[in-house]
Amino acid sequence: MGNAELLSIHVHPVKAFRGLAPREAVVEPWGLAGDRRWVLIDDGGRVVTQRQQPRLALAAAELVPGGVRLCGPGLDPLIVPVPEAAGTITLDIFGNKVEGVLAGRSAHAWCSAYLGVPTRLVHMDDPATRRPVDPEYALPGETVSFADACPLLLTSAASLGALNSLIAEDGLAEEGPLPMNRFRPNVVVGGTAPWAEDHWRRIAVGEVEFRVAKMCGRCVVTTTDQDTAERGREPLRTLGRHRRIRGSLVFGQHLVPRSPGTIRVGDPVRVLE
Repeated sequence: MGNAELLSIHVHPVKAFRGLAPREAVVEPWGLAGDRRWVLIDDGGRVVTQRQQPRLALAAAELVPGGVRLCGPGLDPLIVPVPEAAGTITLDIFGNKVEGVLAGRSAHAWCSAYLGVPTRLVHMDDPATRRPVDPEYALPGETVSFADACPLLLTSAASLGALNSLIAEDGLAEEGPLPMNRFRPNVVVGGTAPWAEDHWRRIAVGEVEFRVAKMCGRCVVTTTDQDTAERGREPLRTLGRHRRIRGSLVFGQHLVPRSPGTIRVGDPVRVLE
């Protein structure tokens, strides 16, 4: 695997919105700088993602000094400043209770108008303390942003190629080939064998070291076309036939940073363990 390298970097400032593809990113203990520090909640305090609202795929969020800029079809863009931490609210992210700080009213109005249901925007003010990584996969003190499970998600170009071949072979090619954005990774690696990442325990991207915490079990979001918000049956149908591991439909690996630093497109990727 001598020529493995970092092909692309993806930062999603608001969970479930379209992301950015910078050439480099600072790695913080809880994820890439700016990644998934904002999230939508419903009127019951539960996190809203593309699982419930596939139309979020068409909304974009970009980092701006001191906040985030929201864009979506049919609405004027809105710049939302990071709220002052005057007090926190408790939200429910997949059954876990997490503290966050509400954005201003204009942000709630924008998001509610976009989705057509009452929605509020929440910022994670202190990712060092707010949300521990799932203890089943964590080491003491590891924390995470509003990402699904762990600070970063890694996928590989070779594995996507292999999956698209399986989709075509199974006679399901009308939905393929799928682009990588279906899987909403943070880092995409090239120059490996298909599914090589299943066996990694520790890697380095450039000078930054990561622990491979667990495989990523996939959900209905992967069936959502990120350009149209329309849903199909792939890749879950093919993952169910070929990539069912310990009860999950698996594609990609969850990473936890073991050292700080900056990663850049083109960085070598080395398997340490």
